[in-house]
Amino acid sequence: MQKFAHDAISAIFPTIYPGQLVLQITDACNATCGQCGMRVTNRFPRTRMSLDYVKAIIDRAAENRVKAISFTGGEPFLMAEELFEMIRHAHRAGIPFIRTGTNGFLLRFTGDEDNFKKRVYPLAEKLAKSGLRNFWISIDSASPNRHERMRGLPGVIKGIEQALPIFESAGIYPSANLGINRYMGRGESPLMLLSQNRDAFHHAACEAFSQFYRFVVDLGFTIVNACYPMSMEDNREAVYSATSRDTLVSFSREEKVILFQALMETIPGYRKQIRIFSPLSSLHALIKQYTRQGNCYSSYPCLGGHSFFFVDSRDGNTYPCGYRGSENMGKYQTLNMKSVINKKTFCRRCDWECFRDPSELFGPFMEMLNHPLSLLKRFHEDPEMIKYLFSDLRYYQKCDFF
Repeated sequence: MQKFAHDAISAIFPTIYPGQLVLQITDACNATCGQCGMRVTNRFPRTRMSLDYVKAIIDRAAENRVKAISFTGGEPFLMAEELFEMIRHAHRAGIPFIRTGTNGFLLRFTGDEDNFKKRVYPLAEKLAKSGLRNFWISIDSASPNRHERMRGLPGVIKGIEQALPIFESAGIYPSANLGINRYMGRGESPLMLLSQNRDAFHHAACEAFSQFYRFVVDLGFTIVNACYPMSMEDNREAVYSATSRDTLVSFSREEKVILFQALMETIPGYRKQIRIFSPLSSLHALIKQYTRQGNCYSSYPCLGGHSFFFVDSRDGNTYPCGYRGSENMGKYQTLNMKSVINKKTFCRRCDWECFRDPSELFGPFMEMLNHPLSLLKRFHEDPEMIKYLFSDLRYYQKCDFF
């Protein structure tokens, strides 16, 4: 019965069944983002992984039948030529979902049209020929001036607007990547603290998400994603230092619930205008998790350290994810995959969507394989869960999985 279920799931979802590797190829960055510990104004020794070392990891990932590899930073395009070869190598190795992104510094527009085209057309052509599947560009605010001040990249929004048609002519459809923060809306004032007024905070959050979606649609984006707040109660453990204690991205538990509710309420109205990564089923699960104060979970535990892994640029070692920095798993090339796959998943300590979202989407199918009666009980106790899950899957299929 289990083999039949596994074969059925593999037949329905042959290209998305778990297997994800995030490679932080460098922690160097040239932006000033207050929400990230890798910003250029933070003084610490910067590192990068060598091309040969990354290729060895990719080869091992292909042997492990990994489906998705993400090359992240810092700013990955500070080592652009090595990055292109890493992407090409992953493509040659047969990895179907290859992703990377940028803060957009290469796309800044300074008023010189010829110079801009000389930079962007070759970039689009290289990306198109590399085998890259998904390419994200970080945008923090629906206010161009606010975003550029936060990033320290003047002219980048104008440049992105002019670059999108060039990318699309080459067959590259970038995703706008929002890191949820208090300035994500159009106004110059931040989202108020919850203590001031709960209803007003909820209304402001809904309006900010709506403004952001309208903004990126108007810029010309066709895909958008939201990174959930990366600042946790204790960031000291995180090995991936894209975190900050700044109030810009620090939210209380109750504020997070309202943010997730606001995002859930906003997404359906924009799904026909722009392809939205964020799954309603995951937001629903996070809301249930936070409102139950951790005593009883509707959410699935994260697959980090089981099917998903993170490799850090500083030591080249593997971790279950970017958050669980105390669990050094050694070199990816020497990991005993059978032993890690047989481990029981347990973690719900962060909200980082890169692993939590796919864990929620894959969770019911893995539970169907291993504990079908438990899945039926879960659906009975939380019927909204299956409604959101199938809504997400139908939408993802229509979007050709982005």
